[in-house]
Amino acid sequence: MSFSKSALAPAGLAYASTGGASWERRDAASPRSGRGAPVETGETRSFGTRLRRPGFGLFLTLAFLGAVGLYGAVRGGEYAQFVAAYGAPRDLAAKAFGFGIKGITITGTQELKEEEILSGAGIGPNNSLLFLDVASVRERLAKIALVKSVSVSKLFPNRLLIEIDERQPFALWQKDGEVQVVARDGTPIDWLRDDRFFHLPLVTGEGANEHLAEYLSILEAAGDLRDEIRAGIYVAKRRWTLTMRNGIEVLLPETDPKAAVESLAFLQRQSRVLDKDVISLDFRQQGRMVAHLSAEAAAARQELLAHKSSKKKGG
Repeated sequence: MSFSKSALAPAGLAYASTGGASWERRDAASPRSGRGAPVETGETRSFGTRLRRPGFGLFLTLAFLGAVGLYGAVRGGEYAQFVAAYGAPRDLAAKAFGFGIKGITITGTQELKEEEILSGAGIGPNNSLLFLDVASVRERLAKIALVKSVSVSKLFPNRLLIEIDERQPFALWQKDGEVQVVARDGTPIDWLRDDRFFHLPLVTGEGANEHLAEYLSILEAAGDLRDEIRAGIYVAKRRWTLTMRNGIEVLLPETDPKAAVESLAFLQRQSRVLDKDVISLDFRQQGRMVAHLSAEAAAARQELLAHKSSKKKGG
């Protein structure tokens, strides 16, 4: 017994020979079957069918041209210029949805200025809050010498909080011609870059930064003379010499320099010793003060002594 191919087909489906090994499949409810309206079979169209849709080739062509154009812009530098001027595309999109940075709150600062913080943080109008990398911002701010610790927090949708704990500048330390700002424990904080720290006590010499507490006690003992002291020179890592604002040097003893400074303050009140024509006052010998005159004063004194001596002889 022989069977035709149509007899072997499942019910409701018909296959027609195309003259070769392939077959064309038709729904039984198709117009060719003569059984009324077409019925949805639920079968998925192949990718090849989608490629044959009108306009899909145009879409692929435009996408390819866009990718080529973007690659050329990146290689040519135009993309980098665009990002520098307007921000990265993702930041532009975030700002369009309300995630721009509308305000920045900075707390804990005393010496640092707002411009220094924003510049150090690398934050500008092109940034968005949504894509801001707070870890990178913290790392950049921590590199500022005056910053001891820092915290950066996002306050959605559009605010940023920067909390800073500053190192406290205590004195200026000059060594080898360079001046540094140092903390109370003598740790260098930063190089002296502007005049905002000029009011701090100035010390010079090797190891002077490690003896700031001793120098501060000398300044306190000076009383009213404190403002007349320009700097403290740490000599041979053993004792201090004070440089007064009028240029006179005051040599202090290695032991009990506070008592010597108190004596200096007393002599200034009684006889205005710092207003005399002297170049230095030496307190290194306990209980004594030796005044060294300027060249002009020494010459005048010699002339006066010679004149007195000649008058005695003539008399």
